[in-house]
Amino acid sequence: MKVTELSLQQFRNLQNASFFPGEGVNIIYGDNAQGKTNLIEAIYLFTGLKSFRSARDAQLIEQGQDFARLDMGFEAGGRIQQASLRIDKGRHVILNDVDRGLASALTGVFCACLFSPDHLELIKDGPALRRKFLDSALCVVSRRYQKLLLDYNKVLVQRNSLLKDVAFSADLLSMLDIWDQSAARLGAAILDVRKRYVARLGTEASKLYKGISGGKETFSVTYQCTECSSPDEPGLLEAMARARAQDVRTGVSSVGPHRDDLEIMINGMSAREFGSQGQQRSCVLALKLAEANILSDSVGEPCVILLDDVMSELDNTRKEFLLNHLKGQQVFITCCDASYFSSLEEGNVFEVRKGNIFKQR
Repeated sequence: MKVTELSLQQFRNLQNASFFPGEGVNIIYGDNAQGKTNLIEAIYLFTGLKSFRSARDAQLIEQGQDFARLDMGFEAGGRIQQASLRIDKGRHVILNDVDRGLASALTGVFCACLFSPDHLELIKDGPALRRKFLDSALCVVSRRYQKLLLDYNKVLVQRNSLLKDVAFSADLLSMLDIWDQSAARLGAAILDVRKRYVARLGTEASKLYKGISGGKETFSVTYQCTECSSPDEPGLLEAMARARAQDVRTGVSSVGPHRDDLEIMINGMSAREFGSQGQQRSCVLALKLAEANILSDSVGEPCVILLDDVMSELDNTRKEFLLNHLKGQQVFITCCDASYFSSLEEGNVFEVRKGNIFKQR
């Protein structure tokens, strides 16, 4: 899978830009606020997902204009394909000359895995963001998981609502058994999928981290179940029974996969508590690149990798790995400083200035 060409009209500050990337590593550099991240964002929108910058569709359009248009040629599924996105009050897609309606129709057609500076919060922030990372990755590769998560969240809303009502009417307490059974059944299925995915993610990320660190450090990621003796339906039911009195008092379900976490370690110590800025960035990179490998296996071909502002706080060993050792897939890397890619052996270099793209190599 690879991008062959990209044309942008009235998209942020890329008013009328064309881009022809190469097959391997593509460096996109320039000063701040010139349009580097906008270019990465444009490619990412062809995954059918929302912008990773939490932008409303209206914010994607050049100021003073009514719409933006993005056209991308790409190879996927063993053939050349063409997609057009029109952004006005929403995002509308035409794929291979067929009107497909909403941009979500592109999901699974073009696949890309993204690293952005916001992903550093995976290490620094609380469990909710790590669960979101896990759920987002799994939803892309498994429709079954999408359905499980949707159903579980619906049950959780109903159970929490009942917990609040029980405080005013103890007669409703017996109804909790029904919701506990549903939550335990769905929760156990979610745990099973998550634990198997994390086991594979850990294996892939450990290998990648070894390469990123030059073999000097070890990496591990493990799944942590909260307040649960065993990650199966009986174990969840037992844990919910133990926590019932507390749940009634607080009106919140305290047990289940919605409270779980990932433990990320470097050299056997918490990356969150003891990792340097460069090590934490390397951890997230390893996780995101491992996610890309798993996604590539799922779709049957290498997905595109988008690395936005990835080089800062990395030493020369880690930079060299990203520049020269991500083989067999198309990679886009943005940075501000030309010295960051001085060791690039093979690849293309583009400079972005005032919304214009210039090929330098």
